[in-house]
Amino acid sequence: MSHRMVTANRLHDGAVVYLAADKDWTRNVESGLVADSNDTEQLLAVAEQATQDQIVVAPYLIEVEVVANSIRPIRFREQIRAKGPSIFAPAAE
Repeated sequence: MSHRMVTANRLHDGAVVYLAADKDWTRNVESGLVADSNDTEQLLAVAEQATQDQIVVAPYLIEVEVVANSIRPIRFREQIRAKGPSIFAPAAE
């Protein structure tokens, strides 16, 4: 079964956020609302309202897997977003 959740960026600080069960937004992917493919229209409607209310920008669905009560984004890009900003430090010369 395909599981999905909604992610976006919070408008006031640009943080990666996930739609939670209480229709609020959380920075923790583990606290995000996981839904099957049948519920995605309703999730996107909630996200679109948050966009109109200027809470988040650019919401979209991501695929996730649930293993042992842990939520993990499937795509590498989303795994990076879930862990926070990455910083490149060049090797010392």
